[in-house]
Amino acid sequence: MSFPVREQTPHLIVESSSANISTPGDDAGACRLAAAVARGDEAAFRQLYDRYQPRLFRLALVLGRGDESLAQDTVQSVFVTAAAKLRRVDSEEHLWNWLARVARQQLAKAWRQRNRDSAVVGMADLPEHPGTTASDSVLEESLDAALQAMDAEERQLIEWFYFDRLSHQEIAGQLMPRPRRCPAGWNGRA
Repeated sequence: MSFPVREQTPHLIVESSSANISTPGDDAGACRLAAAVARGDEAAFRQLYDRYQPRLFRLALVLGRGDESLAQDTVQSVFVTAAAKLRRVDSEEHLWNWLARVARQQLAKAWRQRNRDSAVVGMADLPEHPGTTASDSVLEESLDAALQAMDAEERQLIEWFYFDRLSHQEIAGQLMPRPRRCPAGWNGRA
């Protein structure tokens, strides 16, 4: 049995270095574009997006190891950051380098978050220990016995903190002696 082979047209994954050479006209345009975005010009932002989105997506796709969803999220984050923080640039190269640096920072942030999330999910997926209901009652009885064996003052502290949910400051207020009022006319001198 033969499988039909669909012919694919090759597409450029990484731009050639000759495509990245900027001219003085490009530099002036990039400066004006960045200044307009910094002023909040929506048309300029759309132009910035249209001009740099494909290139940023390719960069994010490569840095994100082919994860398209991550690359799309990264590009969106880059443009949100650009809308809020883009200011003066000196050239088209400076603008691209700024956008690329923000993309790398967003990707690093996403990877850190994924690592944290996977660690939390890993802990949540741990199986329950068999017989937890029986061991919970045994544990509860042991804790009650330990509380009864404590001095009354220590037990009171434990109860205030864990059962009454008092803060450290509230417990300190309970323990501190109340200030005595001085008799009228007393000035504190002996």
